[in-house]
Amino acid sequence: MKVAIVYDRMNKVGGAERILVNLHAIFPDAPFYTSVFDPSGAAWSAGFRVIPSFLQKISFARKNHEFFPWVTPLAFENFSFNSFDVVISVTSAEAKSVITKPETLHICYCLTPTRYLWSGVKEYATHSSSGGLARIASWFLRVFLRSLRMWDKRASFRPDAWIAISALVKKRIESYYSKHVFSIVYPPVDDMFFQSPLPMAKGEYFLIVSRLVSYKRIDIVIKACNVLRKKLIVVGDGREKRYLKKLAGRTVQFIDRYLTDVELLSYYRACSAFLFAGVEDFGLVAAEAQAVGKPVIAYSKSGISEIIDDRKTGILFHEQSVQSLVDAMRQFDTMNFSSKDCRAQVLAFRSMIFKKKFLSTVKDVYNTYMKNIREGNTL
Repeated sequence: MKVAIVYDRMNKVGGAERILVNLHAIFPDAPFYTSVFDPSGAAWSAGFRVIPSFLQKISFARKNHEFFPWVTPLAFENFSFNSFDVVISVTSAEAKSVITKPETLHICYCLTPTRYLWSGVKEYATHSSSGGLARIASWFLRVFLRSLRMWDKRASFRPDAWIAISALVKKRIESYYSKHVFSIVYPPVDDMFFQSPLPMAKGEYFLIVSRLVSYKRIDIVIKACNVLRKKLIVVGDGREKRYLKKLAGRTVQFIDRYLTDVELLSYYRACSAFLFAGVEDFGLVAAEAQAVGKPVIAYSKSGISEIIDDRKTGILFHEQSVQSLVDAMRQFDTMNFSSKDCRAQVLAFRSMIFKKKFLSTVKDVYNTYMKNIREGNTL
């Protein structure tokens, strides 16, 4: 199979980008198509063959892609995939809108249906803490939401098959797009996070690792740690950083530089627990924390709940509020958690297992698709 991989934009570091690194390992010859490419923000892509769209010519777009929602779909539609057998779009936005010929199978590995149009529309349309440009984008979204949703639903007909990253995302695909999901393939946790040759640190602080954007609800975590005067380390960058720093009390520390995986591992190892208050589609960083042997305290309606064994490898709180998280943290202080249990909880998410399952799923979809084409059916 000759494979191409399509991703929304390659200009940052996050959980989704770890997926791309693993896909590159599975399909080393596959080129990566994307709307914009910023090598300075995507050091993980070294060695990739990246083909950006015409938006790359607009320098402002390379770091500010969210201000071009009406143009980005056209950027993906202009790519040609006639020479490929399989196109895999990895997307939480517009990459699924690529156009393929009938003989080319288009599989969408869906991170979530376009977040700013569906599950996260409230946060994107109303949250204005990031400054003037964010307020302009929020205004635009409120005005054009209906037309953007219509486009997004039309684009959902472009993939021939859907794979979801979690049960939560599967439900969203079925709800928003009315599409059948062929399979769930959970994202990979790098095998290095399962290696703990040194004695585990006792736990000096709580930890959050995240892009600093509004829907992640890092404000709730900071406010809860302010109330309890608990030490918190925030690893990540994003448009909310200035706002979040204003919220932070004396016990909250921000790591303002890019961390290597080895450095990140050391932060996981030394924390008491990983905290998260947002509604994550899956929660790869929470799985990484569990792989290191650390418990996780997270919102129960998040995809992270699929990772945690409540009261055994972490605590799930049921209201997305400061008080609910405070109560969970107080409960955490009265409990003991086993590093062995935490690690065992996420063994199935190891990178080598992901690679085998993803490749076998793609082959299954491809064989089914080609059989249906020969028989004149649809997938």
